[in-house]
Amino acid sequence: MTKNLFIFGTRPEAIKMAPLIKAFQKHPEIFSVKICVTAQHREMLDQVLDFFEITADYDLDLMRPNQNLYTLTANIITEMMPVLEKFQPDYVFVHGDTTTTMAGSIASFYSGAKVCHVEAGLRTHNKLSPFPEEINRQITGRICDYHFAPTMTSKQNLIQENINEDTVLVTGNTVIDALQHSVERVIQEPSTHIKKISKTLSNKEVILVTGHRRENHGDGFIRICEALKAIALNNKERFIVYPVHLNPKVQEPVNRILAHIENVLLIEPMAYQDFIWMMNRSKIIITDSGGVQEEAPSLGKPVLVMRDTTERPEAVEAGTVVLVGTNKEAIINETLDLLSNTERFEKMSKLHNPYGDGKACERIVDFIAKLEGKTLT
Repeated sequence: MTKNLFIFGTRPEAIKMAPLIKAFQKHPEIFSVKICVTAQHREMLDQVLDFFEITADYDLDLMRPNQNLYTLTANIITEMMPVLEKFQPDYVFVHGDTTTTMAGSIASFYSGAKVCHVEAGLRTHNKLSPFPEEINRQITGRICDYHFAPTMTSKQNLIQENINEDTVLVTGNTVIDALQHSVERVIQEPSTHIKKISKTLSNKEVILVTGHRRENHGDGFIRICEALKAIALNNKERFIVYPVHLNPKVQEPVNRILAHIENVLLIEPMAYQDFIWMMNRSKIIITDSGGVQEEAPSLGKPVLVMRDTTERPEAVEAGTVVLVGTNKEAIINETLDLLSNTERFEKMSKLHNPYGDGKACERIVDFIAKLEGKTLT
């Protein structure tokens, strides 16, 4: 039996790993599956595990107040050692671009396991944007044995870095698998929290906003908040809904600039299922999140991305997202144009999602099974 260990620590990783874990668990005769969470995020991570009914076998519980990248990286590598020594996995799966991903891949390499990178090959080719995620994924890419790329563009990035093409599989993004699994359930079974928000929103137009990226902290967030204020005041019959990240560097400008505007609804970060409901309810989404860039087009939602670069150029090329950076005027003008230009909105909302068909997990499981000379039943 092949021993597979899944390592993750943040909510986005958990969302994208959950359907893959479930897909491997369907074949207990072939795969032994163990889950290790670093809890780089704690509460938001636990919400996702609860929703997908996943229990961690190893919980490193590493979240600390005011944690920095130095201590987090060191602690992940150190605390992974006994887990790897005890389970002795054949394959370790890491995801994306977090500190958990980078440090977990290093620890797994030290252990002698084969390291598999889910959502491999994304690049901006600018090591400071996003920081530290771009370097995290580049380091992980050098370490990993197998690379599950969401798109052909991601695969080409890896090949250009002299990664053996035979080790790269284009799968689509597992976030689409997760979304397809979840969306109908969420619509049919809205939470008490969503029912309350729904009454507040009534039938009004909704703009959903998320923002947390380190490179936007400081002046960038001030410009973002000033743009959102102008958009809200432009038409008080629309709502801006903003689940505000817990980071104080986000909380301070958001609350100072937006808290007293009646049609801006500032709320706590939402559980995964509630956020899916809110994406589906919104007309457009303004975000700096990578995952939202992938998910929203499957729901027919145009996305404005508050970043100057993106490791997801396929979405820009497909036309499902538009980069606006933290430029106040660009955010205002693009938002108001999308809301008023019916032809542009309709075209953007009906474009094909470049991130897959919801079968990414199936492809990954089949690939690993074939490596082991097994046939799935």
